[in-house]
Amino acid sequence: MVFVVLFVGAGASLKGQNVHNLGGLSSAGVSARSLSLGGKKAKLEQRRVPAVSATIAAREVVQSSVDIPKLAEELDSASPLEIMDKALSMFGDDIAIAFSGAEDVALIEYAHLTGRPFRVFSLETGRLNPETYRLFDEVEKRYNIRIQYMFPDATEVEELVRTKGLFSFYEDGHQECCRVRKVRPLRRALKGLKAWITGQRKDQSPGTRASVPVVQVDPAFEGLDGGPGSLVKWNPLSNVSGTAVWSFLRTMDVPVNALHSQGYVSIGCEPCTRAVLPGQHEREGRWWWEDAKAKECGLHKGNIDSLTEPQSALGEKVEAADLFTGENVKTFARGDMEALAKGENREKSSIVVLYAPWCSFSQVCTSRF
Repeated sequence: MVFVVLFVGAGASLKGQNVHNLGGLSSAGVSARSLSLGGKKAKLEQRRVPAVSATIAAREVVQSSVDIPKLAEELDSASPLEIMDKALSMFGDDIAIAFSGAEDVALIEYAHLTGRPFRVFSLETGRLNPETYRLFDEVEKRYNIRIQYMFPDATEVEELVRTKGLFSFYEDGHQECCRVRKVRPLRRALKGLKAWITGQRKDQSPGTRASVPVVQVDPAFEGLDGGPGSLVKWNPLSNVSGTAVWSFLRTMDVPVNALHSQGYVSIGCEPCTRAVLPGQHEREGRWWWEDAKAKECGLHKGNIDSLTEPQSALGEKVEAADLFTGENVKTFARGDMEALAKGENREKSSIVVLYAPWCSFSQVCTSRF
């Protein structure tokens, strides 16, 4: 990753295929930057700032005439910063960032770098980890913003809990609980917007998000004007890898959820999230008791690809390899472990790794025998 900061005069804009005014970065006194993420670079150079009235009039024209599929094609090779700037310039106060995890902190940082005003909302399900609440507070203080929290309907939550208990999702699936605590509050939030910005990535979920475009007409939710096609959905990180996102977060030194240092990657509600083992996909820590086809809560159901069984080049079904099987992986009973520790019955050197990130006593325990 390359990160270069250039200090120039006041007023800035992206220069290249898509030109949009970016204004100054008042909090940092920076109005021109060159950033790259995942091999994509956005450059900001000095430019005169147009009048506010002209900007609003242009935004109204763009919203009524823009060809979203064509725009998605044009921006497919653009950097997240360029995409973010385009989104904010088009929709102004009628767009907001959906915030919950690491990718969304990156989105907020990009919005901050454009120098434009931006809005942020989050779904407060009532079942988040304490570390997540602390992250919300840190982000608000870092960017001097107030996150708009969307809460589930109290009557619906009471009915669900009284009827089925606090942990019904372990028995009959998470969809009902997510529908009450996440999907319906999201629907209410989006009804007050014309567009929203998400942290979806193509590599984020195995088999379900591989076709996420950088911008689209939302296929599942309605916006302020009501009816199909009334809401635009932006995914600036669509083509960015998880590794590149984390490199950006570390470079910018922004707040992240403390759970990430404990083996958690994808973080949702506390009862439905756990740390993952080395080699497991990040979504394996979500709703782990369910099939991979169910590892979505409904917030992005319009982007979900149908899962198919893995196949070989000849069309034959291929079984996924088990992380814990193989000729170099051995299972030890207690007696075997004691004998190994004493050096008994040992034919060759071994490395024993005990990894259980949800257990405070065995998060990092490696021994050579």
